[in-house]
Amino acid sequence: MSPRAFVLGCAGTALDADEREFVAVTEPWGLILFRRNVESPEQLRALAASFRSLVGRDDAPVLVDQEGGRVQRLGPPHWARHPAAARYAELHDRDPERALALARLGGELTARDLRASGITVDCAPVLDLPVEGASSVIGDRAFGRDPVTVAALAGGWAEGLMAGGALPVVKHVPGHGRAAVDSHLELPVVDADRAALERDFAPFRALNHLPMAMTAHIVFRALDPERPVTTSKRAIDAVIRGEIGFDGLLLSDDLSMEALKGSLGERAAAASAAGCDMLLHCNGRMAEARAVAEAAPVLDGRAAERAAAALSRLSAPTPRDLGADRAAFAAAMLPAEA
Repeated sequence: MSPRAFVLGCAGTALDADEREFVAVTEPWGLILFRRNVESPEQLRALAASFRSLVGRDDAPVLVDQEGGRVQRLGPPHWARHPAAARYAELHDRDPERALALARLGGELTARDLRASGITVDCAPVLDLPVEGASSVIGDRAFGRDPVTVAALAGGWAEGLMAGGALPVVKHVPGHGRAAVDSHLELPVVDADRAALERDFAPFRALNHLPMAMTAHIVFRALDPERPVTTSKRAIDAVIRGEIGFDGLLLSDDLSMEALKGSLGERAAAASAAGCDMLLHCNGRMAEARAVAEAAPVLDGRAAERAAAALSRLSAPTPRDLGADRAAFAAAMLPAEA
């Protein structure tokens, strides 16, 4: 049987009895983890293995947001600390070639930590371009403010991630940098014209070959004056699939965020109807997860092809001693901790 087109969050460090039954019955495509779910590498490997056993797929993706900086779910003492994306941009201003090499290494080291803990998908890198006056929700998570620099650094980081054995999810397509409010808390509305938005689209267009992307819960009046991108067929078809040219697996951002209105089932149905291939529900609340699962379609057709194509790009990293690389990376990017 095919999985259902949603990704589940769980409440704790292991799946409880209700969650295990729910996973076995609904067969979500993937599992996403947060700090509440993280204790140790051994515990994470056991959690990932139990999920994969319940859905009967050894390649079932386990996801996490491991950007570095303030968005890092796995950290000391078991995993290395990583810098925010803005650190690469600062170095790029002085030494572009070294910054690109360190971005690639940073992606690979991140993936090595994830892969060793049973995690195969990283919801990163951020391709958003912050503008003056925008919410700080993106801020130093961005690889800079220049589209060419962002595409180069984020692209190098994503290449490193895949070399290290994990898949990237670029976010938040078609761009979150102009949002004046945090979409976790309320719905941002952007009034910029199409000419201004073209600049925001540029990093996503440059990296449209990457396997997965995550939508922005933002209303762009120039694209669709009524619906946020996640639930806008017009924005997904004309911009994400059309102008940006992204044909990979498209995930919704978290459906439990306050930017979206309606019940969880209504949100899930709207996102799916708009063209999101995969629905993301993160908070681990079972009543909400059941509503999302009910609305989530069986993964088939073009969405199933995109999911298979994404997973086909996952490969195990080549074994090697990373001690010297880790030390050099920390000295260059985390001087206070080196």
